[in-house]
Amino acid sequence: MNFSVKLTVLVTLFLASILAVLDHFGLMSVPPVISMVSRWLVVLSLIGYAIIRKSLTTWILISMVAGAEFGYDLPHIAVNMQIISKIFLRLIKTIIAPLLFSTIVVGIAGHSNLRQVGRMGWKSLLYFEAVSTIALFIGLLAINLSKAGEGISQPEALKAESIQDLPSQSGSDIILHIFPENIAKSIYEGQVLQIVIFSILFGIAVAVLRDKHKIPMIRFTEALAETMFKFTQLVMYFAPFAVFAAIAYSIGHMGLDILFNLFKLLATLYVSLTIFLVVVLLPVALLFKIPVKKFILAISEPVSIAFATTSSESALPVAMERMEEFGVPRKIVAFVMPTGYSFNLDGTTLYLSLATIFVAQVSGIHLSFDRQLLIVFTLMLTSKGVAGVPRASMVILLATVASFGLPAWPVYIILGIDELMDMARTSVNVIGNCLATAVIARWEGEFGNNEQGPASRNP
Repeated sequence: MNFSVKLTVLVTLFLASILAVLDHFGLMSVPPVISMVSRWLVVLSLIGYAIIRKSLTTWILISMVAGAEFGYDLPHIAVNMQIISKIFLRLIKTIIAPLLFSTIVVGIAGHSNLRQVGRMGWKSLLYFEAVSTIALFIGLLAINLSKAGEGISQPEALKAESIQDLPSQSGSDIILHIFPENIAKSIYEGQVLQIVIFSILFGIAVAVLRDKHKIPMIRFTEALAETMFKFTQLVMYFAPFAVFAAIAYSIGHMGLDILFNLFKLLATLYVSLTIFLVVVLLPVALLFKIPVKKFILAISEPVSIAFATTSSESALPVAMERMEEFGVPRKIVAFVMPTGYSFNLDGTTLYLSLATIFVAQVSGIHLSFDRQLLIVFTLMLTSKGVAGVPRASMVILLATVASFGLPAWPVYIILGIDELMDMARTSVNVIGNCLATAVIARWEGEFGNNEQGPASRNP
């Protein structure tokens, strides 16, 4: 049965591809209805395969394909489907604060090893800064080689686009932003790093209590953590619908033609991110003896969600769960991954360095190498101070080009394809943070303490 379904998928995909190639090169005139039917047969055969496979990850990946086809064929309906993905994102956001709080408190107070918490802290920051700096220079090198910004003029369609203004931040503002003034406000605004700081201090406070008060609090937070993981599993059943809607909306809103606009810039980003994965993250995984195949299997689901929804937050709960199943102790996952969401944005850092130089190229402004270094190092610092800002990378980029005297209108060009770029950089952010948990666990000599397989909780 399984073989026949796979054969059906391959046959329908082959026939649809042949029709598309013949029509594209003018070798045969294929009626639009026939072309559409052939594509939907591929989608239906993939759905049949997903039913047989019974894997949530498979459903998510196929939902991306189905959503793209739906958005292309029925854009007038697809542009109204964003509400479905927004519902999913809201449900995910309700999980983050209690999940982080409970797992961090259990990780610190449950083991009472405060020295290890400090050790994980400096190791994490050292790793984050080293990898992020390499990402920054890869983006800088890529855009200088491709010169993707040269020869581009301002499209009329993007003149009406607007970007949220970002107030300038001093060094003291960035430092103050790390610490919560009101934990309820931090939860409401989705300030992950502030929630982490509060949870760490709370966990240390619980760790130094006497057993009379300490044990009940640990039991409560353990129960809360397990409940939130179950809550995550329930919400994840909705993920394929959310991914379908997110992709359909993106294609319906922008159209497939956007894939050919500014293709050079998109290609530069995607190629440089791929190089970063292969040249930096893969050697890191091999150096720390992380089983690469099992790691890819473990992260496939959260990365797929991040790619489709362009939201790192949507992937955080399931990424934490998968890394724990992969063999990283919960105390390390709970500490390293949330911290990485503010300090280890590899994809975003690479994108920002690339996009800033792109703005200068479009404007015809030559930047010396030392000027480029100053700009990208500034970006690396400011990107850590605006966690939780909607469309944060675009906002940071606009504020930075203004502060360095570059014109703003090229940023509006990027806005037209920002969602496509956001898919890639968000996925790399999630991959980088997942790998960071495994690296710190291996560094601490605790990798592989969990016995569950990487995909054991897939429904």
